[in-house]
Amino acid sequence: MKSNTQTSRLLQGAFILSAAAIISKLIGTLQKIPLQNLGGDAVFGIYNTVYPLYTMLLTVAMLGLPAAISKFVAEASAGRRDEEGRRILLLSALITGISGLIIGAITYAGAPIIAEWVGNSHVMPALRTSAWGLAVVPVMSAIRGYFQGLHNMVPTAVSQIVEQSVRVTVMIVLLLYLTSQGAGAESIAAGALLGSAGGGAAGLVIMLLYLRRHRRRVKQEAAAEVAAAEVAAAVESQRVRALDAGHGLGSKQGFMGIKAGTLLAYGIPVMLGALAMPLIGLVDVFTVPRLLSSDGSEVAAMAQFGVYNRGLPLVQIITMIATSLSVVFIPALAEAKYKGDMKLIETRCSLSLRWFWLLGLAASAGLAVLAEPINMALYGDTAGSSTMTWLAFTAVGGTVSIISAALLQGLGYVRAPALHLLAAALLKAALNLLLVPQQGITGAAIAGVAAHSFAAALNVLLLYRQGHLRLRLADALARPALLTAGLALAAAAASWGTGAAATAAGIGGGRTASLAQSLLGVLAGCVVFAVGAVVLRLLSESELRQLPGIGPSLADKFKKLRLFP
Repeated sequence: MKSNTQTSRLLQGAFILSAAAIISKLIGTLQKIPLQNLGGDAVFGIYNTVYPLYTMLLTVAMLGLPAAISKFVAEASAGRRDEEGRRILLLSALITGISGLIIGAITYAGAPIIAEWVGNSHVMPALRTSAWGLAVVPVMSAIRGYFQGLHNMVPTAVSQIVEQSVRVTVMIVLLLYLTSQGAGAESIAAGALLGSAGGGAAGLVIMLLYLRRHRRRVKQEAAAEVAAAEVAAAVESQRVRALDAGHGLGSKQGFMGIKAGTLLAYGIPVMLGALAMPLIGLVDVFTVPRLLSSDGSEVAAMAQFGVYNRGLPLVQIITMIATSLSVVFIPALAEAKYKGDMKLIETRCSLSLRWFWLLGLAASAGLAVLAEPINMALYGDTAGSSTMTWLAFTAVGGTVSIISAALLQGLGYVRAPALHLLAAALLKAALNLLLVPQQGITGAAIAGVAAHSFAAALNVLLLYRQGHLRLRLADALARPALLTAGLALAAAAASWGTGAAATAAGIGGGRTASLAQSLLGVLAGCVVFAVGAVVLRLLSESELRQLPGIGPSLADKFKKLRLFP
């Protein structure tokens, strides 16, 4: 019964955390659209240059300690050593606070040097304002790790949503103010980056409030235990004193075993693994602006880099969904491997890869076909639509890379996905140097498609070589290609028909008409995808039910709609 309760609590916590992560990431991704609308492409380019650097520095400043705190606090809580857990939090908060302040100071003082590495001096003010966020966010993350160790995910979830909401609010308020004052692109971008510090401060306040309430509850529980112990002492004083002495020594010894070195030994490998994820984006930061500015002004280069990044929020939504869903496969495969059920491992790997491959293809094809109306609807013009078309196909490589990495991690291959991303980043750098001077931002988009596809191919190849995956060309290429072609034709036809009708009505060419083209094109593509997947036998009811977590409920819904033969 106790085991069931703990499992239920863990599943509930995972759901809360996943939902909050999706909401906060959605807010963080979609805020880029008003940023470009209000600030323009140059501001958008500067922001998208500095923000990946900020997230990388933030990852370094946290030293992987939130994960370490969660682990060691969970162990202390299981042993009823609450005081040890609180001391772990204090030690970790101190380390991350000092680390954040040092890295923030280095970023602020070294902004001219970093700007020189990037190859564009206009990023320097934004780098300096982003440094303020480094002073507060690491401490907030440490407190989040503490509550996660206690299996209480609500504080983390609330603080994530508050952090992103305040960040976007501060950003938009400063955008409106600075643009009304006629500020330059670098000043406006710096104001937008200041939102990270505002959001971090708000998130830290939320976590401190939760921490204070938690401590009050702990004190009340301790007082109640003391009162109960005093009553019991009247009858069994000698035994109670012996137990108290034993508990006190255990807490002290437990804490003495948790030193800064122990926390860092666990956290730093986690940090290094996290740094592998944004490598491909960081390659763009350090190569594309420099290559673009070699034939023109730095402001024009940043404007072009902003146009290049227009399609990224949409691709990031797709990969964000893949990331959120991929977490269910890690424990599911780990359990199957522990039981030695190789057939179940093969089935789950094949099924999940096939479906994420299909979803990635569908999203890429739809975004590619609808790139021009989507560009017009979101950003007010069609600049860079051909680049967005190419960039759309990073979604399929990114999606397969994410799910295959999760499968490998669930099977115990932890380092391989990070090494594959490193290899993909090196390929991206080489292709950028080759293609950007010739084709500009379109060359960078083509390099991105190649890099993400390369990482995905390496992951899939490892799964295949280890015997965890069956590859059939009909399932992997022929029928998915037919389904994708039908989806693309349906989306294009719906978009063209809507555009023609809008033009005939005298309202064509504007953002409203383009929005209608985009939405109806997406709807048509989704309908064809759902029906085509069943008709082409790319999905059966039994296969869908084998997906961990979401499979059975989806199968029931599809069955009610009579989509299965």
